[in-house]
Amino acid sequence: MKALAEQIRDIDDRETYGRVAAVRGLMVEVAGPIHAMSVGARLMIETAPGRSIPAEVVGFTGSNALLMPFADLDGVRRGCRAIVSGAAGTVRPSEGWLGRVVNAMGEPIDGKGPLPPGLAPYPFRNAPPAAHKRARVGAPLDLGVRALNTFLTVCRGQRMGIFAGSGVGKSVLMSMLARNVSADVSVIGLIGERGREVQEFLQDDLGDEGLARSVVVVSTSDEPALMRRQAAYLTLSIGEYFRDVGKNVLVMMDSVTRFAMAQREIGLSTGEPPTAKGYTPTVFTELPRLLERAGPGPQGGGTITGIFSVLVDGDDHNEPVADAVRGILDGHIVMERAIAERGRYPAVNILKSISRTMPRACDPAYLPVVMRAKQVMATYSDMEELIRLGAYRPGSSAEVDEAIGFNKPLEEFLKQGKGEATTLAEAYARLEQIMAAGSPAP
Repeated sequence: MKALAEQIRDIDDRETYGRVAAVRGLMVEVAGPIHAMSVGARLMIETAPGRSIPAEVVGFTGSNALLMPFADLDGVRRGCRAIVSGAAGTVRPSEGWLGRVVNAMGEPIDGKGPLPPGLAPYPFRNAPPAAHKRARVGAPLDLGVRALNTFLTVCRGQRMGIFAGSGVGKSVLMSMLARNVSADVSVIGLIGERGREVQEFLQDDLGDEGLARSVVVVSTSDEPALMRRQAAYLTLSIGEYFRDVGKNVLVMMDSVTRFAMAQREIGLSTGEPPTAKGYTPTVFTELPRLLERAGPGPQGGGTITGIFSVLVDGDDHNEPVADAVRGILDGHIVMERAIAERGRYPAVNILKSISRTMPRACDPAYLPVVMRAKQVMATYSDMEELIRLGAYRPGSSAEVDEAIGFNKPLEEFLKQGKGEATTLAEAYARLEQIMAAGSPAP
């Protein structure tokens, strides 16, 4: 009843509207009382009796407001009424959202009936907690993936990026994390995802058990840019609600690159100048605003651990979005096509990846084992080309001989099936066993 009373108070006692003056591509110009249309305000464009298209004010030109739609502009004509909506850009999550699938507006799309609203409204574009009020990252988080648990240990409240080209396996790795991670709640944002993959992810990757403690936000690639951007904002808003009630939340987003592409479409439509690879300046303004919302909450509260996938353009890990995101997050997991091509999944390049909480996050008893394993892998990587060509003569270097002997057991350790899970303690013990066995003969 309290939530219903809050929503009733949000209803305006009068109707304010303008009229469509022009449509240019994805942009709609509305003339009228622009003093009532602030940037970010919601309007409903009436196209026919009983049918309207939601839109958002993204700027102004002269005496007109510039709107971007949340749906196709079919049926919009000059003179259509554009009614200013009294509802703010907020959502009201609750515990009843667990196990549900919603769209970018927070509306259910799983056919399971309406969503129970929560008491407090959460803005879609919320500000992150003040830096001086935030707690530090917490204890190590068990991700269930051996390669990450041992060499790239993640703490509660940390933000990590998965950087990979298309078809290298980042979505599969994220599905392993969603199913195996030891978090209270998972909030999963599928941003610009292929439509056919949504049901596969829900049924095959997440499963009934994983879905029961998750909220999934879906915005497919065919939806307007504003919907794709909104889905990313909503994912963090839901995560913030569960953080504020004391939960340890895992927020996963696939992918940040499609959020950046959506923001680029919006920026170009409003007349922003393109900069690096066509990305507009607001892309690099919105990225930290989005990603900083994840992390530890205020002292004594819950945490949001963020796992964000980044689709690197042309396998170039220094392209603008990847470079910007890498500088914002607390670590990066680099997946390489060459590793995937030789059949080792997940195709994580341990030597190029880093967790910025290491080595503090690693169990001190196993830190020497982890560091020695990395040194062995680095030695093999330096000589790998000569070894594969047969140009290295065994016995020339004791270090290289040791690295060659350890290569096969370490590769087997890093390889993990999609349905397999290994706890943090088991991963450390298994790595220690490999390194204690000594180097087999190369």
